[in-house]
Amino acid sequence: MDFSIRIDPKSSIPIFVQIMSQIKHLIASGALQPGQQLPTIRELAVSLTVNLHTVAHAYAELEKEGLLTIQRGRGTFVSEQSGNAQLQDVRALKLQSLVEGLFVEALNLGYDAEEVRQAVEQHMERWRTTVQQSATDGWEE
Repeated sequence: MDFSIRIDPKSSIPIFVQIMSQIKHLIASGALQPGQQLPTIRELAVSLTVNLHTVAHAYAELEKEGLLTIQRGRGTFVSEQSGNAQLQDVRALKLQSLVEGLFVEALNLGYDAEEVRQAVEQHMERWRTTVQQSATDGWEE
């Protein structure tokens, strides 16, 4: 089972939220597929060296959100009903969180909003050029 979660016990973000966030990302990125079984609560708790109740809380919240199904005696699975719209919402929230983190850190370092906007635009332009060049190179034989 290809399932990799890392937690930061020193983070101000509660551990169950860190677990939830990473599982959502794994689902949204396709690393976890609908119907795929997750580690048991005990297995994940042992591998992360956290309390069983912390993992159980994360799994229960993800079940409430419709991303996981918990089947007593069988295990925890990625929901078959976790549709595209829901995954797109997860992806959008993750991207929003990444962008927010960028802005918070940049502003904390003393950059103003205009400097950050310009840097992002420059980076996007370099990225577009690289993607376009890669696409062009891929067509050449």
